[in-house]
Amino acid sequence: MTDHPINLDTIEAGERLMGVAYSRAERTLMLDNLDGQIAAAQARRKLVFPNDLPTASQFDPRLPDFPPLPAHSVLRPSEGDPGPLPDSDEDIAFAPAARLSRWIRRGALTSRRLTEIYLARIAQFAGPLECFVTVTDDLARAQADAADAALRAGTWLGPLHGIPYGLKDLFDARGIRTTWGAEPYRDRVAERDARIVEMLRAAGAVLIGKTTVGALAYGDIWFGGKTRNPWNLNEGSSGSSAGSASAVAAGLCGFAIGTETLGSITSPSQRCGTTGLRPTFGRVSRAGGMALCWSLDKVGPICRGVEDCALVLAAINGQDPADRGSIAAPLRFEADAGIAGMRLGYIADAFEDKDATDVDRAALAAARSLGLEVTEVRLPDLPFGSLMAILYAEAAAAFEDLTLSNRDDELTWQSKAAWPNAFRKARFLSAVDHVQADRLRYRVMQALDALFRQIDALIGPFATGPMLIASNFTGHPCLHLRAGFLQAGTRSDPSIAESRLDLGQETQGARLFEVPQGISLWGRLYDEGRLCNLGMALEAALGVAARRPGFPK
Repeated sequence: MTDHPINLDTIEAGERLMGVAYSRAERTLMLDNLDGQIAAAQARRKLVFPNDLPTASQFDPRLPDFPPLPAHSVLRPSEGDPGPLPDSDEDIAFAPAARLSRWIRRGALTSRRLTEIYLARIAQFAGPLECFVTVTDDLARAQADAADAALRAGTWLGPLHGIPYGLKDLFDARGIRTTWGAEPYRDRVAERDARIVEMLRAAGAVLIGKTTVGALAYGDIWFGGKTRNPWNLNEGSSGSSAGSASAVAAGLCGFAIGTETLGSITSPSQRCGTTGLRPTFGRVSRAGGMALCWSLDKVGPICRGVEDCALVLAAINGQDPADRGSIAAPLRFEADAGIAGMRLGYIADAFEDKDATDVDRAALAAARSLGLEVTEVRLPDLPFGSLMAILYAEAAAAFEDLTLSNRDDELTWQSKAAWPNAFRKARFLSAVDHVQADRLRYRVMQALDALFRQIDALIGPFATGPMLIASNFTGHPCLHLRAGFLQAGTRSDPSIAESRLDLGQETQGARLFEVPQGISLWGRLYDEGRLCNLGMALEAALGVAARRPGFPK
């Protein structure tokens, strides 16, 4: 029961919050039977669910006529000569993981030396960047020594053998703090490893530390500060895989793990100039990771090159019974596979509107030069933004206890765009509208399925039309890679703008910085192998992946 009796004026006021209008007669009919509905909700709220309790309903991105997935995975990395090992530690640190892997396998570089290079750089540069929550020095050295010993004994565990990586601080690593970037959880210590930590250890990778995450997977503000973009320390690295992108861009680890619910891999990759791969929903286990939105959360790599992303995805791919959203989807990636015959689509408006840049248009021209069939495509006019209610409802449910206990006040970031306000507003979302939004989601799944029957991949700027929202809700993969550079003032974070698609800039004085600009490739469900082949070809044509940020020096 409510503390104050419900009257006709109460119902009328509630109508305005819900965007509906009833007559006085209709309000009168419901006046004496709302209390039971409220009491049932309050009774359920007395149960405090742990974050790892899943929903009974599970999202599957496949429509009924989706073709069978491959029976087996195939992984064939590049095998060419990586060249001589550089004399400079900095040159080694910034090398792509695929090259580091070949140096290690051939004995030109040890995992212990590479780990020490990265630990030294972390000690020097991670402070100003605010990109690590915890550095696992001792663990990293022990794992590196084990990797080197295994190689001496003739055992090679795969392309990630001996490569140090950063783990987004949403994932548990036994005995190490996993803080979710948020004040209420800053002293939380994990009791067991997340599934991807187990898989990366089995692949021989070396855990060098936990990278910062925007509190509860939103933005780049965490309880210890604001993670910075190595290309311009005045601005954040975007979020929420803020520390993972910043650390990779600054040469502090070989690769990093990120997550995406709505832009949290691709947005910091756009900001920091890294290459991020958001896999198809269900491909990578989320077990042992913080849940934000059960039907949207995805796990993927952030790297310095496209092939690196494919190699990391191969290591963490696989069905896991501990994740009810997990789907058995073998990965097929052959580094030397051609792209002949691929059909590439683009949405013309994305390259013509006021936010489009010369870098975007040059990336489209480079794609045309690859000899692909390039076709203009369109999406139907649907209210894609209405899907956001699903995200807000799931996120508010995941952290209901923070709202109801008022512990949301402990979070540093308090504004109309921040989680505390979003969680509170979500209490006024309609359950009926939620079901209808889910039906709209199915309509959007049909629309993107129709799109990818015409083409194999879509190219566009980060904020192409409705694709950020649409493809995250349908579960399609997205590869975001560096395309060029812009002269820009210090920018606001696109992941926390009032409009999720607003990439406007805020110039501080007249000072401009050379910053990276990326391009996105969206692909068919579970077709990341070919998407990476296309990305590798485009990366080579653009020729800008190797440039390093002005910081650190």
